[in-house]
Amino acid sequence: MVVNFARTSTSTEILKQVFQTIDAQSCPRLFNFHMHTVFSDGRLQPHALMEQAIAIGLQGLAITDHHSVGGYQAAQAWLEDWKWNNPGATPPHLWSGTEINANLLNTEVHILAYSFEPEHPSIKPYLQRKIATGSEYQINHVIAAIHQAGGLAVLAHPARYKRSHLDLIPAAAENGIDGVETFYAYNNPNPWKPSVLESEQVQRLAIEYNLFNTCGTDTHGLNLLQRL
Repeated sequence: MVVNFARTSTSTEILKQVFQTIDAQSCPRLFNFHMHTVFSDGRLQPHALMEQAIAIGLQGLAITDHHSVGGYQAAQAWLEDWKWNNPGATPPHLWSGTEINANLLNTEVHILAYSFEPEHPSIKPYLQRKIATGSEYQINHVIAAIHQAGGLAVLAHPARYKRSHLDLIPAAAENGIDGVETFYAYNNPNPWKPSVLESEQVQRLAIEYNLFNTCGTDTHGLNLLQRL
């Protein structure tokens, strides 16, 4: 297969520009970079997710199934068909995505990968619908693989782990992480809104370590405007 790396690079540059604009109001109605489908532990079919994304008016999104791009690929195919049948309409930008388990400071964390080339050999070990083992489980290898595939690496929900985000974010930065999921709703509120204290703390660290801020609902249920 011939891989169009130039296309991926352009898409990644667009995503970097978007990440520079993300704030507490960006999710869940403008952008959403953390969602799951039936291809991992979510309940939404990819086409139903895309229908909601268009109805909400999302400008951009990423489907981040665990160790899989099946949901992204199905959604991308559906979106191409939708664009064909809706000429002149402005569809949301759909970036490739996945969520990868990794070891950081002897703590299991989740790394969100975005805008990578799914067929690149470096990312393949992380797209087998299971957690990688050995050296591939270490965060430096995960981040390097994402970068080699032309993508960006983001530490998901930094304040949800056994170890403090005050320790994890600096360590992730040392290992080459590109961003942190700054705006996240840790208590699953309805309506969805990012947790104020955690978001402020994460954003300060993002500024200190020159990291992108991202946001996402981490949807596992049937509503993109909620986590569960």
